[in-house]
Amino acid sequence: MYVLGVWDGHDAGAALLQDGKIVFAANEERYTKRKLEIKFPFNSIKAALDYAKLKPTDIDTIAFPTTEFAKTASRLLPYQQEVYYKFRRRKLPLRPKLEWWMHYMKYAQTGIGVLPGCDEVSKYVVSKQLRSMGFDKFKLYSVDHHVSHATGTAFTCGWDKALVITMDGLGDGLCGSISVMENGKLERKRIIHAKDSIGIFYEQVTNIVGMRELEDEGKVMAMADYSFPFKFEDNKLKDFYTVNGTEIKAKYGAVAQYDMLSRLAWTMPREQFAYMAQQLLENVLVQFVQNAVNEYGIGNVALSGGLFANVKANMKIRNLDGVKQWYIFPHMGDGGIALGAAMQVDYTLNGTHAYPFDGAYLGNEFDDTYTEAVLKADKSLAYEADSDKASHAADLIGEDNYVFWYQGRMEYGPRALGDRSILAKASSEDVKDKLNIYVKQREWYQPFAPSMLRTEADKLLDEVKGYDRFMTMAYKAKEDKRDLLHSVVHVDMTARPQMVGDENPNYRDMLTKVKKKLKYGVVLNTSFNIHGQPIVMSPEDAIMTMKKTQTRYMFLNGFFVENKEAAV
Repeated sequence: MYVLGVWDGHDAGAALLQDGKIVFAANEERYTKRKLEIKFPFNSIKAALDYAKLKPTDIDTIAFPTTEFAKTASRLLPYQQEVYYKFRRRKLPLRPKLEWWMHYMKYAQTGIGVLPGCDEVSKYVVSKQLRSMGFDKFKLYSVDHHVSHATGTAFTCGWDKALVITMDGLGDGLCGSISVMENGKLERKRIIHAKDSIGIFYEQVTNIVGMRELEDEGKVMAMADYSFPFKFEDNKLKDFYTVNGTEIKAKYGAVAQYDMLSRLAWTMPREQFAYMAQQLLENVLVQFVQNAVNEYGIGNVALSGGLFANVKANMKIRNLDGVKQWYIFPHMGDGGIALGAAMQVDYTLNGTHAYPFDGAYLGNEFDDTYTEAVLKADKSLAYEADSDKASHAADLIGEDNYVFWYQGRMEYGPRALGDRSILAKASSEDVKDKLNIYVKQREWYQPFAPSMLRTEADKLLDEVKGYDRFMTMAYKAKEDKRDLLHSVVHVDMTARPQMVGDENPNYRDMLTKVKKKLKYGVVLNTSFNIHGQPIVMSPEDAIMTMKKTQTRYMFLNGFFVENKEAAV
């Protein structure tokens, strides 16, 4: 049996299940080349079907999440959604009246959830889009937004019993939930209404400091560490949210809150404002999760929702009393809810409640025959088959080069995990600067992240608790190892590592060769893209990025590629 999951909102995408296994999952941005695409995921759906060698008429069960009023309206009025997308990404000219109106309209709708008729209208619009692709006799199921988040993390965590917590900006009138999974059953216990969303608060802060909401929240987190520190008691935002048991309450409505935050930010450096916001977020999330663990007495905690992309808050949650094991769904934001919705419908129909999830390598792949044909068509690059790419890459990295590393299936989610990655020495400040100048073009305060052999984590990091394959958690670097990690730690000496085991043999082999050459199996790993653009999907994308950034070395599936016109 096949179940197709479809999401047509922020970070649109599709996922395909077959008989209790994840066959394919990808997001629309990789195909349209528009970061965090919001249009109906025609390309992702086609890619999923092509991968499984299916036709639309082979699918009779389809799931989609989120039927709240605002999302239903955007389905009926896609032009409105497109205008807001361009506004949010700052692709429209600045017009103060337009800015005020856009924010007012968004925040005025914060507390509106699923109204009568929304489900039917959303199903009508989604069905119409699917039929235009050739889908015919299918049953379409709508799934609650936070149920989709919860199901995705609960059914991939690998535990029999778990405390499942979701937190984000908003979805279907909620910003959070607590559920308990036991004996294959996921039962919701508590909800947090969207009007009390600290996710909306963090979006507002992101916008106010001059960044793109729903996209640059990680930059706010990074910037916060460049403020002078102060106690939470001295934080001017400390009363904006309160936690009482497993309830979170906002002091102000979203519209009034945005105005107050804007006025306050005007009076101080943005680093200080970011610090205040990050400190409040950490305080609220830590209290909330601690209270949930205490109330339900469950130490295995599975998390999902966009707020759990905040690795600094996650680090504090990891070390809470009573937390025995933790798991964060690797595609924790809205880009992951197509998969969660499909899983929920699979559970309803078939009782499936656990999916093998050893790695997040769930997207497109291209064999060497296809890859060589693409390389042959481009006369500007030299290439050769490379039977020992792991050793070759380790040698180049050890000589202070950065390399493009494109292998196998595309990763699912926002992180490059060794199949669509750019790699460099973890200790070299010089190569980090080259990479930033010529390729990534990132703000100076954004840190890079390390990939390391799982067996190296205890040697390089403090308080390793759990096995983080997906770069979802911050750790402190050991004091005597910080020089080895110079290019992958932040100013506060934290890093967001990927710990590599047997789930990616190609990547593990390369890290093993790096260890032989440099003593430790660790590299700088950043996503294979230019900053602000999606991670590359195809060999054509990889070659285009190589030429545009004038990069010299690339390992493209089974081939070593060299750009003779490279700048460095």
